[in-house]
Amino acid sequence: MTERLYRENQYIREFTARVISCENVKGRFEIILDRSAFYPEGGGQPGDRGFIGASKVLDTVEREDETIHICDAPAQGEVNCALDWDYRFLNMQQHTGEHIFSGIMHSLTGYDNVGFHMGESEVTVDFNGPVSREILEKTELESNRIIWKNVPVTEIYPGAEELGNYDYRSKKEISGQVRLIKIEGADLCACCGTHTAFTGEAGLIKATSMMNYKQGVRITLKIGARALEDYREKTENASLISASLCAKTGEIAAAVEKLKEKMSAEHLKYIELKKKYFELMCEKLTPEFPVLFDDSGSADDARILADMIAKKFPAGYAFSGNDEDGYKYAAVSSQTDIRETGKKINAALNGRGGGKPEMIMGSVSASRAQIEEFFRNNPPVRDTGRIRIILYFITPFAILSLIILSVTSNRAIEPCFVFPCLP
Repeated sequence: MTERLYRENQYIREFTARVISCENVKGRFEIILDRSAFYPEGGGQPGDRGFIGASKVLDTVEREDETIHICDAPAQGEVNCALDWDYRFLNMQQHTGEHIFSGIMHSLTGYDNVGFHMGESEVTVDFNGPVSREILEKTELESNRIIWKNVPVTEIYPGAEELGNYDYRSKKEISGQVRLIKIEGADLCACCGTHTAFTGEAGLIKATSMMNYKQGVRITLKIGARALEDYREKTENASLISASLCAKTGEIAAAVEKLKEKMSAEHLKYIELKKKYFELMCEKLTPEFPVLFDDSGSADDARILADMIAKKFPAGYAFSGNDEDGYKYAAVSSQTDIRETGKKINAALNGRGGGKPEMIMGSVSASRAQIEEFFRNNPPVRDTGRIRIILYFITPFAILSLIILSVTSNRAIEPCFVFPCLP
């Protein structure tokens, strides 16, 4: 078994070791050393990186109580080893900060940390109960006060008989020797990870978001160097927004709100203008081809346009988009079940969608030319309505009235001649 140097001194950056084995596994080399300061992934903390001789250590994992170094090249014999210290120390900051924050949250609410993950850019912690904004801010403040006090982070290795005397946090049952991490005034927790020697080295803890998760909450933390990086990024963004809006940094939220109100008003004007534009487009249509195209790519625009066409003709069809990205479409009719036409559109134009008898919406992956060809080959819904005129007498005036009504109504006239019965 590899001698784990980080358990004696978490600040070891370089050391010498002997290669016990080196195995090629799918192009990566799994190296086992007789002694190692590389921390293997575990307890929510990522595995260390660095070098074993000239071989780059990409990750460190633990299997069957053995420390496995995943490398990009083989190594053998006696080797000089070096940790990627910036990465290791960053993880030590994250782990120490998580202990402080989780311990303070537990003391304020009684909630347990039931999930912990150290990602490449942030730490997330899950608690098994609801947390108010007030409690979140208080936890954040008290956590940073522990950092400012720069209290020591100590290790305790209690025997089996005395372990019961300690009130410590733990996410799972532990067998064998238990290692407790104690931070005076903040936390006492069973943990196998690496931590800073004093809380001051953690630097800063900032909660950046909180969301409901399962039966509790998930909180995202920026700790140490990552908190500084996050602050720099947000300061730069705030400065850019400030310059764009000609507003002081502390007033950009109000300036953005004012801009949103202005944009909302302009959007309403835009909608009205677009409706007028659609009306002009509809005037050019004929019953034989009640189909229009719009280049916005908006499903809502297609729906509005189709509805406007359907008020003029038995059915209306609108396609919004372009040949490259495809088209959103809508079809509307108050006189027939438009879903049958929708099935034909989807089948012929590589589309998908559906809806109600009076309206369907969807999308197609076809060119405008293909869409137009489809409607030329599949005539749209025709008006089957008839105006029945009951004529009791055939007179020149009645015939003239029939002709005028047929032309002005744009409907087929079905005269019905009724002759009165003679006595």
